[in-house]
Amino acid sequence: MRDILPDLRARCADGIPFALATVVAVHGSAPRDPGAVLAVDAAGTVLGSVSGGCVEGDVYEVAREVLAGAGPRVVSYGISDDEAFGTGLTCGGTIEVLVRAYATAAEREDLAAVLDLIAADRPVAEATVLSGAAETGARLVVRPADTPGSPGTLGSEGLDAAVTDDARGLLAQGHTGTQWYGAHGQRRMQEVAVFVRTYAPPPRMLVFGAIDHAAATARIGSFLGYRVTVCDARPAFATRERFPVADEVVCAWPHDYLEAAEVDTRTVICVLTHDPKFDVPLLAAALRTPAAYIGVMGSRRTHRDRLARLRAAGVDEAHLARLASPVGLDLGARTPEETAVSIAAEIIQHRWGGTGRPLGELSGAIHHPGGPTGTR
Repeated sequence: MRDILPDLRARCADGIPFALATVVAVHGSAPRDPGAVLAVDAAGTVLGSVSGGCVEGDVYEVAREVLAGAGPRVVSYGISDDEAFGTGLTCGGTIEVLVRAYATAAEREDLAAVLDLIAADRPVAEATVLSGAAETGARLVVRPADTPGSPGTLGSEGLDAAVTDDARGLLAQGHTGTQWYGAHGQRRMQEVAVFVRTYAPPPRMLVFGAIDHAAATARIGSFLGYRVTVCDARPAFATRERFPVADEVVCAWPHDYLEAAEVDTRTVICVLTHDPKFDVPLLAAALRTPAAYIGVMGSRRTHRDRLARLRAAGVDEAHLARLASPVGLDLGARTPEETAVSIAAEIIQHRWGGTGRPLGELSGAIHHPGGPTGTR
């Protein structure tokens, strides 16, 4: 959604009808995850993607039909060995796509309110009925518990209450997926399928040490969708000019900044200072946070010395085991940019539980099943 957010907001503001196709389920290997969207407006303009090109043509035709008044639909695309090229999903697997229209002013106004929250990095979730004993396409907007109001309804008070509760849990974790309920919200029943799409603020990447490697890491972190902060105690180095892509550049002692910073289970921390006077108090503070990843630059000798200093400072072995040090995967990196790719690769591996080995040496599914292990 975020990649076409400005275009969708513009169409809502200009009163242009459009249909929105959303991937709501993936089985096996598929090019896009649940939540990927494609929009088709009244002029036939296409925005976004649900399959990287595999089934876009058919989704386009369905979107045009829905926009013309056919009503919301869930369509499935899958392959077997003898029909791979017929469906276009040559990468394998099955995807399910919900297609619904925003044809009226009221529908676009409701969606625009959600898009405004996403643009402002405010947490919000959308719950949409896919099938079963409720109206397909019925929609409920869910916000955190301390925010009043949940526009829309899925058809019954009990179903709204159950979905709201679950959607808030998914929103807190940054997860998206399909939930099943009874017609009135009963648990452990499969009468109504509800797709919950969460929009949490971007996860944070905290980069400590204003060096060339930090500049490269900030760039790749921004590319991956993180909100990037670079922090260093030296005012001559912690400047906006040196880190133009960072969302925030802070001049402060790293441990002081971190102790006051907002860190959650999606946050990744990259310590690139490799200076004991910064590293030890910073890492002691970092290991007290719930951060998903704590990577630390330095040689193996530096790492051994760092561990000894942290033990002397009272950090136990269980906490020390959380450190990714020396930081990054073994790619043979030499330049700051190559090192940043190595760091990013390790963050992605940690997030999804990959092996870090070449795919050509492995067999089985390319995409790992299940959700992330902590970062997003």
